[in-house]
Amino acid sequence: MFSLKILIVEDDPVSALLLQRALEKNRHEILGIADSGEKALDILAENHADMVMMDINLAGELDGIKTTEIINEIYDVPVVYLSASSDAETLNKVVGTNPSAYVIKPFNIRELNMVIELAIYKDRKEKELQKLNNELEEKVKQRTIELYNANKELMKALEKEREINELKSRIVLNVSHGFKTPLTSILSSAQLLQLYAEKDHPFKPKITKHAFKIENSVRALNNLLTSVLFFGKADADKIEFKPKKMFLGAFVKEVLDTVSASKENDVKIKTELVNLPKVITSDSELLYQIFENLLSNSVKYSKDGQEVIFKLEYEGKKLVGTIEDKGIGIPEAEQGQLFERFFRAKNVGIVEGSGLGLSIVKKCIDVLKGQISFASDTKQGTTFKVEIPVS
Repeated sequence: MFSLKILIVEDDPVSALLLQRALEKNRHEILGIADSGEKALDILAENHADMVMMDINLAGELDGIKTTEIINEIYDVPVVYLSASSDAETLNKVVGTNPSAYVIKPFNIRELNMVIELAIYKDRKEKELQKLNNELEEKVKQRTIELYNANKELMKALEKEREINELKSRIVLNVSHGFKTPLTSILSSAQLLQLYAEKDHPFKPKITKHAFKIENSVRALNNLLTSVLFFGKADADKIEFKPKKMFLGAFVKEVLDTVSASKENDVKIKTELVNLPKVITSDSELLYQIFENLLSNSVKYSKDGQEVIFKLEYEGKKLVGTIEDKGIGIPEAEQGQLFERFFRAKNVGIVEGSGLGLSIVKKCIDVLKGQISFASDTKQGTTFKVEIPVS
């Protein structure tokens, strides 16, 4: 049994004396005996107590319950109530003051010792729990501050990244637009050279040959810049769906003329148009990007003498396009990367390209809320199928 410094608050001298002897017999130190709440508070103001044994029914302005409330507020000391009554009314009075224990008079020494031990044990556990709660609150507070600061840094980094992306997009757009004008001039000059070469000239074959090379190179550069401009807009979230009425026949002719003019091999395009309406409503620029890129790829990766089949049909308010070739195909191991930017399969050889075409196609189809699928074999070629809602 450990020794405690105990203050006895009891206005009955006989009960106080009996309690004092019982406590001293168990080697506890008695700080004093107070017969009122006021005296008890005076003693506690000058001495440290490990425990207070408190009679509930004290005479004077401060009874045991009021005195305990003050002790709970000012001093961190466990209080054990003493009372000759154990009725429900008395218990209801004391429960609000959170006593450490409750002893009914008359008490025996064994019961008293047990109550004291339980009271001290309860007090220690409550203090440990309070300490843990305080530590936890401090950790939560500290962690909250850390998370707040980390979030602030993250928001700054995101804002900085957004500014950099905006700057990058502006630079790409400005530089790309800057290239457009001189490329148009070069293309016009190349076409004029070809026109002049039609007249008698000793270097006519060479002029024609080099003018053709210039024209093709300019077209390739122009296509690359168009792709860069497209992704500049995509990264800036500026690609919008702008539907308008369009003549489908004229649209198909424009796509085929562009692809035919830029092809550098002897590959024929076989066109099948099925049940097409004269006019549809959709975004002609996005549709152009889809079919021009798919057809150009099929032609580019086919061999001389081969045929590309371009089938376009209208069914269920959808424009369904199929582009089938017998070209080099896409290796199975690389098909999962097909729509990634700058991806080019390992079997393309010396065929030039930017690796942007199919990623542009996928982005356009996503904006149009359509679907794209493909089947490819390095021995049989590739077939793309697109389904695009139109009205």
